[in-house]
Amino acid sequence: MAERRGRNEGSIWKERNRYRAAISMNGRRLTRSFFTKSDCVAWLREMSTQVDCGLTYRNTRLTVGQYFEEWLSTHVLHLRQKTSPQYQQITRDYILPVLGQYRLKDLRYEHVDNLYRTLLSKDVSARTIRYVHSILHRGLEDAVRRGILLRNPAHGVRLPRKEHFEMRFFDEHQVMQFLQAAKGSRYEALYHLAVKTGMRQGELLGLKWSDLDWKKGALRIRRQLQRVNGHGRILTSPKTKNAYRTILLGEQTLQALRLHLEFQNMERRFLVKYDPVMDLIFVSSVGTPVEVSNMIKDYKLVLAKAGLPLIRFHDLRHTAATLMLNNGVPVLVASKILGHSKASTTLDIYGHLIPAMQEEAARIMDDLFTAIPIELPGNAAVNRGAGKPRPESLPGAAV
Repeated sequence: MAERRGRNEGSIWKERNRYRAAISMNGRRLTRSFFTKSDCVAWLREMSTQVDCGLTYRNTRLTVGQYFEEWLSTHVLHLRQKTSPQYQQITRDYILPVLGQYRLKDLRYEHVDNLYRTLLSKDVSARTIRYVHSILHRGLEDAVRRGILLRNPAHGVRLPRKEHFEMRFFDEHQVMQFLQAAKGSRYEALYHLAVKTGMRQGELLGLKWSDLDWKKGALRIRRQLQRVNGHGRILTSPKTKNAYRTILLGEQTLQALRLHLEFQNMERRFLVKYDPVMDLIFVSSVGTPVEVSNMIKDYKLVLAKAGLPLIRFHDLRHTAATLMLNNGVPVLVASKILGHSKASTTLDIYGHLIPAMQEEAARIMDDLFTAIPIELPGNAAVNRGAGKPRPESLPGAAV
């Protein structure tokens, strides 16, 4: 016989060697079996709390796969164009094969922990696993807000350590070699901007002539060029709100841009098929957005011509940041130029690469406190460097 409980608290009864609990929800009955009566009581309390928070019978039947399919269909509307396909791909390839068949309400910490262990065993990188976690945690957090889950089972799961890759960059002499070898390249001005401002590749390719104030020598970053699956190359907003910034350019960089504009105007006059509509500073030979693969091919040729080691184009950003900091540019200023959210981000990334600054700081602090003979006020004995007061000066000493 079922044990009667309070209104909406469900019921418990014994079936052979197990206990069974049931609770009514939206006119339907939800049941579950346990080995102990105390587990039944705990489950009923949890389900009762979730019902009070808005849990419906339909949501108790949702699998993780069904939930994330619904969640992504609405959540992607709030994501950047390039981020949306990444969310869908990560969910499809990494989350659902392991967790998709679980009932959402039954998902536990152990299941999420097993997901990350499984991915590690398949040599998935720590960076990718952390990205998987951010998507999974965000989706489950929405389930908590909607009352489908009482708590987020991904919360507090231990993640693999971040991978630290060796950062590569050029020194001052190598940068001079690079720019010398770049003379005559259609991307010469772009390379000047890359090594002198540390702008991101997408930001460089998204620049328009209207962003450049020739008189003030100021360049505004307002967008970036990105390739989005299904849409091709499109202009999107910068990576973060701090990426919206204005950078002052030196005379050499401005001169490189003047020569670049002259060359571009010549192409416009003499080429029949030319599309000047987008007004981009860096374009293909027919005025369309730059195809990144073509630019990278030219970049590699320039490095080979200069006799320099092959580093990623993004490493030119690291080059700019390191040269700024090693040559006395304040961290706060460098952070603004690079478009970081705060100066601490710049230090987190580049702090270990600037020993020259630490040496200078040590020298300055040493100079500040170099011992200089001075007359100290107070006890004459101390002024004479006696160290300890004389016995006759101690309290109670014979006079």
